[in-house]
Amino acid sequence: MSNGAESVPIAAIRRVGSVAVFLGQVLAQVPPAFAKPRLIVQQIYNAGARSLVIIMLSGLFVGMVLGLQGFDLLQRFGSEDALGVAAALGLLKELGPVVTALLFAGRAGTSLTSEIGLMKATDQLTAMQMMAVDPVRYVVAPRFIGSFIAMPLLNAIFCGIGLFGAQLIGVSLMGVDAGAFWSQTQNAVELNDVAEGIIKSVAFGTACGLIAVYEGYHAAPTAEGVGLATTRTVVTSSVLVLLVDYMLTAAFLTTH
Repeated sequence: MSNGAESVPIAAIRRVGSVAVFLGQVLAQVPPAFAKPRLIVQQIYNAGARSLVIIMLSGLFVGMVLGLQGFDLLQRFGSEDALGVAAALGLLKELGPVVTALLFAGRAGTSLTSEIGLMKATDQLTAMQMMAVDPVRYVVAPRFIGSFIAMPLLNAIFCGIGLFGAQLIGVSLMGVDAGAFWSQTQNAVELNDVAEGIIKSVAFGTACGLIAVYEGYHAAPTAEGVGLATTRTVVTSSVLVLLVDYMLTAAFLTTH
C-alpha cells in the first residue's frame, strides 16, 4: 500500500521536473527562433486570429451577463451608476484573463498539441532530427512564442467586447446614465488594475503554450496517444490557469 501511495506523488514530481526541463530547452531556442519571424507570425495567426470569433462572442455574452447581474445587485444598494466600475474591474482583473485562457486552451491549445503530436506520429520530427534540424527550434519554439504573444492580445479584445456588452445592457436596456457609466469607470480604474490583467494574461499564455507544446512533443506516436495528449492539454491547462490565477490574485492583494 505504501509503495502504491508513494507512486502518485513521485510520478507528479517527475512530470513537473520533465516540464521544467522542457521549458528550459524551449527558452534556450527562443532567441534563435526569432531569426525566422515568418514562422512566429504564422503561429500568432494560428493561435490568435483563428480564436477571435469564439473570444469575441464569449466576451460579448459574458459582458452582457455581467451587466444583468451587476445591475440587479447594485440596484439593491441604489448604486446603479457604478455598474461600469464593477464590469470593468471584473473583466480586467479576473474574468477577462481567466475566461480567455480557458477558451484559448480549448481552441488553440488542443490544436497545437494535435499538430505536433501528428508530426511525431508520422515521423516528421524524427526526419528533422536526421537532417540535423532541431525540431524544438523550428516547430516548438515558434508555437510557444505565438501563444505567449497572442494571449494578451486576445485578453484585451475580450475585455473590450465584454465592457461593450455590459454597457449595452446597462445603458440601453436598464436605463443607466451613459455619462455616469463611463465617467465613474474612468475615475475608478487605475493603471495597477490594467497591469494585473496584463500580467495574468502573460502568465496564462506562457502556461497554456508550454503545456500544449509539451504534451504534443511527448505524445505517444499513435492516434490514441495524440488523443490522450490533447485531452491532457485541456485538463492540465484549465487546472493550472485557475491555480496560477489564485496565486497571482493573492500576491496582488498582499502588495496593495
